[in-house]
Amino acid sequence: MEANKNSKVAIVTGGGSGIGLAITKRFIESGIRTVIAGRDEQKLNAAKQAFGELCYPLRCDLSNLSEIPNLVDITITRFGKIDILVNNAGVNLKKEFTDVTNEEFQRILLTNVTAVFTLSKEVVKCMLEKQVSGSIINISSMASQYGIPKVIAYTASKSAIEGMTRAMAVELSPKGIRVNCIAPGFIATDMSARALNSDPERKQKVMSRTPMGALGQPADVADAALFLALDGSKYITGVVLPVDGGNSIGF
Repeated sequence: MEANKNSKVAIVTGGGSGIGLAITKRFIESGIRTVIAGRDEQKLNAAKQAFGELCYPLRCDLSNLSEIPNLVDITITRFGKIDILVNNAGVNLKKEFTDVTNEEFQRILLTNVTAVFTLSKEVVKCMLEKQVSGSIINISSMASQYGIPKVIAYTASKSAIEGMTRAMAVELSPKGIRVNCIAPGFIATDMSARALNSDPERKQKVMSRTPMGALGQPADVADAALFLALDGSKYITGVVLPVDGGNSIGF
């Protein structure tokens, strides 16, 4: 699909694989020029090859906060604006509570929280300067909805993201920037497959408390992201939307 110069511009972090890749695909199908940021150049280039001219890969290590302003500057130089930001990139760590080191805990918070703050801040500055009606979409997790063992750092980071979403929405919505959050349930990705297939008890628990009886697909999250990105959700801000087949209310 081709886009005219007035079409929307998005940045999707972690856009080269899993949920981020699905969001990128959905955006591009809708004519949104999409910058995908991540560390794995091979995955980024493969996405570019698959999706064509509306996909713009930019290598960026978000855990190196000094690289983030450059990512935003390159996007602005190329496209003149940013309409949509999807803070999707994140890392996990599965480990017994008492075995998690202080350094490991800080590393998860750096990528999953601090980098989200830093990138959002730089993008918001540009949105305000260009006076665009912006949409920021943060990606949370079921780990923020209830207690899951052995993922203390990840849980802390995603709980922080949901609190940040509400605080950002209250401060930025009066300025024309909506901020929302998606909390995916258990989605069929390579990351979830590694986690669940190595832990049959956890997989059984996941399936038994998911009323729809199946894992979600990355495209299910992508459809929700597209809705929150565009004007169909223009009166929605500050929400945390579970896309989980009912897992968060299952028993």
